[in-house]
Amino acid sequence: MLDDMVDHLRDLRSGPVWRPLPDATRAILRGPLAAEGADPATVYGRFRETVLPYSTGNAHPRFMGWVHGGGTPLGMLAEMLAAGLNANLGGRDHAPIEVERQVIRWAAEAFGLPSTAGGLLVTGSSMANFIAVLMARTAALGAGVRTDGLGPARLAAYASTGVHRCVPDALDMAGIGSAALRRITVDADYRMDLQVLSQAIAADRAAGITPFLVVGTAGSVDVGAFDDLTAIADIAAREDIWFHVDGAFGALAALSPLLRPKVAGMERARSIAFDFHKWAQVPYDAGCILVRDQADQMATFAGSAAYLTPGTRGLAANAPWPCDLGPDLSRGFRALKVWFTVQCVGATALGAVAERSCALARYLAGLIEAEPELELLAPVPLNIVCFRYRNAPETVDALNLAIVADIQEAGLAAPSTTTIGGALAIRAAFVNHRSREEDAEALIAAVLAAGRTAVPKPL
Repeated sequence: MLDDMVDHLRDLRSGPVWRPLPDATRAILRGPLAAEGADPATVYGRFRETVLPYSTGNAHPRFMGWVHGGGTPLGMLAEMLAAGLNANLGGRDHAPIEVERQVIRWAAEAFGLPSTAGGLLVTGSSMANFIAVLMARTAALGAGVRTDGLGPARLAAYASTGVHRCVPDALDMAGIGSAALRRITVDADYRMDLQVLSQAIAADRAAGITPFLVVGTAGSVDVGAFDDLTAIADIAAREDIWFHVDGAFGALAALSPLLRPKVAGMERARSIAFDFHKWAQVPYDAGCILVRDQADQMATFAGSAAYLTPGTRGLAANAPWPCDLGPDLSRGFRALKVWFTVQCVGATALGAVAERSCALARYLAGLIEAEPELELLAPVPLNIVCFRYRNAPETVDALNLAIVADIQEAGLAAPSTTTIGGALAIRAAFVNHRSREEDAEALIAAVLAAGRTAVPKPL
């Protein structure tokens, strides 16, 4: 198994980015599992035939869809070590919890948070943003909200129109309701309009609604835009509103001297959500929530149960336990792969990966601007490029949707799609540390070939 996976990572570039799952293979995977035990070699053979060739493909250097990290061999081996220990990081006194705390301290210091900071490793930024919403809710309404619910309280949250869908989902799950999110318009650079934000807060206060949360986006999912975090921090401080930063991938710009100015003001946030499994290349899953003051975690999540009572000595020592800092009692040792990555790769090299991703995006944008059959649909402030093939104006959205599906199914590249200004865009996000200029060139060649096939040039 280990030899095969090492070979798989070694040979990524020579294979297809993604391949469709054949109907026959899908039928096998949708069938029942055996009731009796089987020989491990036989089951592994099924994995090699039905699973290994048909994964998402985000480890491949020409995977540019969504914002997926590429992983590393080191991270793969760290996962094996963690699985061998099989540690539960819900609590108790053992080294794996100290490893996670060390990772949290490193991240908090890297982002400029004070010594009071805390945090947790979670599945991803969706869970991290949810935790932030719960902490902001408790801060606004007091500890009684945990037992009595919202009652008559009416809360409002604010974020740009480019906010990730997990934020309204978090409001939904928190019992506040997704309609409590005020989606603030953006400027030409896709940054939250601060005047509109202030007006929305004032309007809610006048209507008897309590503004409790403002979310600054550090790297929007569509175009990679950064809100003015310093200005938002000023407004949040003036209005006494919880300031949270959704920095799913953009927060790690703090590791790059070149990109760090984009996250200026993030150090003033009360909470920050981000993912190690994106720009930091840690294997999935490895999200993180950082909190300016760990006391806010305790106020929101700490509970009591006889079987979870910390002690002063023995295995039950080492409070506070992670189960009092977040919603999970059972937690895997995902910190180990982050710990190995940070120590073996280093913050400087991780920052260089982010810089390289942005340079590749600019390179791709230059190729697009030099090609009359293509057009950019949005600025390229970071690592995301939105463009389209434009030679069929009557059916341009359908054409570009077909182009993306065609080159995905051919295994040539794997961009995704989004909508920019009402137009369907081909979206290429550079996150993988394996990507090079030749991969941007291959994407352009594939898009042009697919577009020209669909729209023959006149004789």
